[in-house]
Amino acid sequence: MSDTLQSRPVLVVDFGAQYAQLIARRVREAKVYSEVVPHTMSVEAMLAKDPAAVILSGGPASVYAAGAPSLDPALLAAGVPVFGMCYGFQAMAQALGGTVAHTGTGEYGHTPATVAPVGSVLFAGQPEDQSVWMSHGDSVTEAPAGMTVTASTPGAPVAAFEDADRRLFGVQWHPEVLHTAYGQRVLENFLWRGAGIAADWTPSNVVESLVEGVRAQVGTGRVLCALSGGVDSSVAAALVQRAVGDQLTCVFVNHGLLREGEPEQVEQEFVAATGVRLVVIDARERFLTALAGVTDPEAKRKAIGEQFIRVFEQAARDIVGSASSDGHPIEFLVQGTLYPDVVESGGGEGAANIKSHHNVGGLPEDLQFTLVEPLRALFKDEVRHVGLELGVPETIVWRQPFPGPGLAVRIIGEVTPERLSILRAADAIARDELTAAGLDRQIWQCPVVLLADVRSVGVQGDGRTYGHPIVLRPVSSEDAMTADWTRVPYDVLAKISTRITNEVHEVNRVVVDITSKPPGTIEWE
Repeated sequence: MSDTLQSRPVLVVDFGAQYAQLIARRVREAKVYSEVVPHTMSVEAMLAKDPAAVILSGGPASVYAAGAPSLDPALLAAGVPVFGMCYGFQAMAQALGGTVAHTGTGEYGHTPATVAPVGSVLFAGQPEDQSVWMSHGDSVTEAPAGMTVTASTPGAPVAAFEDADRRLFGVQWHPEVLHTAYGQRVLENFLWRGAGIAADWTPSNVVESLVEGVRAQVGTGRVLCALSGGVDSSVAAALVQRAVGDQLTCVFVNHGLLREGEPEQVEQEFVAATGVRLVVIDARERFLTALAGVTDPEAKRKAIGEQFIRVFEQAARDIVGSASSDGHPIEFLVQGTLYPDVVESGGGEGAANIKSHHNVGGLPEDLQFTLVEPLRALFKDEVRHVGLELGVPETIVWRQPFPGPGLAVRIIGEVTPERLSILRAADAIARDELTAAGLDRQIWQCPVVLLADVRSVGVQGDGRTYGHPIVLRPVSSEDAMTADWTRVPYDVLAKISTRITNEVHEVNRVVVDITSKPPGTIEWE
């Protein structure tokens, strides 16, 4: 995944930690590129990636328990800088001949630690007394030979160790979480001082690398871009245009599943800002026909993915056959696929398939294009920074994420024109009130969901109603890998509820989803 970004990534080895993705993000915040790999990956496969360093994540197991994830000592002898955190720290200690035991004095949450900054790589420039975030029942009771113990806590005399000559380091706590006061400093010390990695993961360098990668892949070929008007496809289009110029034609498909006013926004804002060549296709009837009678979420996504590709194939034929064409076929299709799309669709190494994104798991097997996915290794906030670097308008860069399948995955049940009309009206009201309240930047995303197959009894105008519920799903997130529900002020929620039930007559109940991710995903389908 890193071929067009940085030749030597930092690998984050996932031992089942809830924070593995967060570690990868913290590394990138230190201006160093990172990728997550499973603990089941062989040392040979890891070294084949030529990593600049390896970080071992935490995990829920005990290193001495039967079936616990193990660490191959060959990784520690390969000469690659390694940093173990929590379980990774204990796995390092065990693999190097140290002792890990259940002492009965586990530590959880905020814990005072005493560190030895003098002569230490990890703790250089830090105070001796720190507050760290612990989560362990086992402890390293004896450090491996050659390791210098550099920190202790009340329940862990060996809470950190390091060997600068072998470039091996570890801490018992979680430096990646904000609760650890100097956690990011510790991580940066490992990356910059211990591993000697240059801090060059910046938007300008990322753009340059991605542009070079697109040019190398496309050459002189002709390219179509699936433009939706959202930040992902817009940044991908701007990036490819920077790389290959007039070889790119953007295609905007109005599949009838968009929110109120979106087709007009795409045609006016993006084209005006970039000058890109845009072809608009009205495929509303085609998509609604394909979705008729479909209620299963995966079936919806796959049907939409299939129709998208067929529309683009026809668009390619039409463009090639147009009077202004040079007659050369279109070989490549650009998509705004992101790292979370890949991970949730089971495309990441060792990742489970949570749901197929239409642009990853929903593509047909007989795809006639070669995909160009320049953003595939990036998180959403990184994409926004790249967009700003490319000059994409802020009104597009800071738009809330909107799924490629559109409102189809926000209607629980069959998608029909009538149900789309109901949802569009409710969604427009919610977006209008959230914007008026100045909450657009605070809320990462606010899907508005129609429970189309559910009705509830209500009363309006002294009469009985039997209408649909609308669900508001406001969430806060950094990258969509995890999310928490946003605490929207009650008065704003009241305005939204009042307006929807007054103005959208088919709806008589508005509810708020207060589920985090995990266990729930951001979108309902």
